[in-house]
Amino acid sequence: MKEILNIALVAHDSRKNELIEWVGYNAELLSKHHLYATGTTGKLIGEIACGTEDEPEYPFTGKVTRLLSGPLGGDQQIGAMIAEGKIDMLIFFCDNLAMQGHQNDVSALSRLASLYNIAFATNRTTADLLLTSTLLGDESYSRIVPECIQQYANRKLK
Repeated sequence: MKEILNIALVAHDSRKNELIEWVGYNAELLSKHHLYATGTTGKLIGEIACGTEDEPEYPFTGKVTRLLSGPLGGDQQIGAMIAEGKIDMLIFFCDNLAMQGHQNDVSALSRLASLYNIAFATNRTTADLLLTSTLLGDESYSRIVPECIQQYANRKLK
C-alpha cells in the first residue's frame, strides 16, 4: 500500500461532531496523508486545534481539499474519485437513523467503495482499525481491484 494515502472524510450533520473528534484524536496519523472532505466537514477539519490552549496548533489548515457539500454533489465527486482510483480510503460517518434527502448519492458512494475494494469505515471503531492497520505503509500490500470491473468494462454488447 502507498505510504501516503488519499483519504476521503464524510459525515452527515448528526455525526459531524463525532468525525471531527475522531480526526482530532488521530491528527498525528491523519496529517501524514492527503485528506478530501465534503463541504462543511472539510471546513470543520481545517479548524481543528490540537496542542495546548495557550499554544494551539492547527494541523489541517490548508491541507484538506474541500469538495462540494454532500447533497450538492460532494458525495458524487468522491464517488468519481473512487472510480478513477484517486481515493484509497473512505471514512463516512453516516446517520443510519434518518433518511437523507440525497439517499441515492449516499447509497451510490457506499456501492462504489465496496465495488472498487477501498478501505471503507462507517463508524469510529472501524475507522480506528483501518487507520492503525499494520498494512498502512506496507509496500508489499496492494489493493486488488476486482476482475468484474474490467470484465464489465470490456463486455460485448449485442
